[in-house]
Amino acid sequence: MSKVPLTMLGAEKLRDELHHLKTSERPSVISAISEARAHGDLSENAEYDAAKERQSFIEGRILELEGKLSNAQIIDPASLDAEGRCVFGATVNLSDLESDQKVTYQIVGEDEADIKGGKISVNSPIARALIGKQEGDVAEVNAPGGVREYEILAVKYV
Repeated sequence: MSKVPLTMLGAEKLRDELHHLKTSERPSVISAISEARAHGDLSENAEYDAAKERQSFIEGRILELEGKLSNAQIIDPASLDAEGRCVFGATVNLSDLESDQKVTYQIVGEDEADIKGGKISVNSPIARALIGKQEGDVAEVNAPGGVREYEILAVKYV
């Protein structure tokens, strides 16, 4: 499995979710299963089926998070010195050349992406167009609605 890039904040959020699943959700679903078993016939017990399904989801998510964290390449954006280039973890101020709308995005890992929070996946079309560019450059993004052009106003590592 290849390395999964994560910011320090993203890795911490995944660790928190993993801890919650192991310490709260897993024990809760185990007690729900034993309670449903106590009700008798398992073949017609909807509570038991629902609890087993929930347990399966939780265990799958735990395995997924453990896999991602064990293969994580954790990057601290504040310690980057990319000489003003757009790289993973950088926060980029952009201006849409067509609408003159200004936006700010941080380039993060897939699991951290949250467009409303201003975080875009390193694998997104806009991030791929920005990587390697510097302040003053124009990035052409192949968006679903056609090609969009963004001027890079500033690149920060915070």
